[in-house]
Amino acid sequence: MKSHSKWITYTIPTEWNNHSVTDVLKGPLLLSNRMINRLTHMKGLRLNGKKTWLNKKLKEGDRLQVAVRPHETTELVGEPVPFTTVWEDPDLLIVDKPAGIQVHPVKKGETGTLAHGITQRWQEEGLEAKVRPVHRLDRHTSGLLLVAKSAYAHQLMDRELREKRIKRHYLAILSERFDKEVGEKGTIQAPIDREGNHPLRRCVKDSGERAVTHYQIIAHAADATLVHAELETGRTHQIRVHFAHLGHPLYGDTLYYGSKNYIRRQALHACQLSFTHPLTHEDIAVSTPLPKDLSQLANTLGLQIPTEFLDKANKAHP
Repeated sequence: MKSHSKWITYTIPTEWNNHSVTDVLKGPLLLSNRMINRLTHMKGLRLNGKKTWLNKKLKEGDRLQVAVRPHETTELVGEPVPFTTVWEDPDLLIVDKPAGIQVHPVKKGETGTLAHGITQRWQEEGLEAKVRPVHRLDRHTSGLLLVAKSAYAHQLMDRELREKRIKRHYLAILSERFDKEVGEKGTIQAPIDREGNHPLRRCVKDSGERAVTHYQIIAHAADATLVHAELETGRTHQIRVHFAHLGHPLYGDTLYYGSKNYIRRQALHACQLSFTHPLTHEDIAVSTPLPKDLSQLANTLGLQIPTEFLDKANKAHP
């Protein structure tokens, strides 16, 4: 069983010398007034190992401890759901999600989601926390998902996501041969909105929200193209909608009229994830290879998968 510490420690740098505890909590630690009030009520602030108060002046080198990792109860009942842990620290978790599994319940009483599986594993380790995904993956999209272990970590990573400092990369297998050379790069800038009254489908529409996808052609075959795509924005179904709009829906993506040959889910895999950790300031970069069903599809279609998308499998650095 892993030990759990509710405290993080911030060492006061030169530029925050002679500032108050409140200044530092709101400044570099980015805590809201609500969270600060909760910390004072729960005695969740320490300075150099001793109790402190909000207007206390700080000195360079002081160690301010903040209890931003509290134990939390969850309504989810843990259950065995398959996933692979790729990287983890006391605040964040990156998992490799299999296709066909919902990230979290979307209706009351739903079971068998990734959140249920993570909850069970955390409970086995003695960690009482709620599963807070930082971004989304569709049920039938496989690959890397970033999860926060506390409300504070989620707040920090949500800020990183909104300010486009989390880089998310995907591999997609498109129908037909793309009319560009292997290695050629491009950008799709096309706003996305709901398609009429359809409950799920999105489409490119002038009234929609800004959506930008950067891509590079990785391999060609007679009836398919392998692309590496990076999201600049994160609209629902963005990659699927953008390539369908260009006339190249993803294999298996029946919602957007993709071919049903050879595969029963959209051929989309979240292969790379990178960001700078907001608490440790480490550069984190993680990758995972195409899963078996997409590798088999690529082989069937005659697509060659470059080793750069295989050799870095499930590696994280630093």
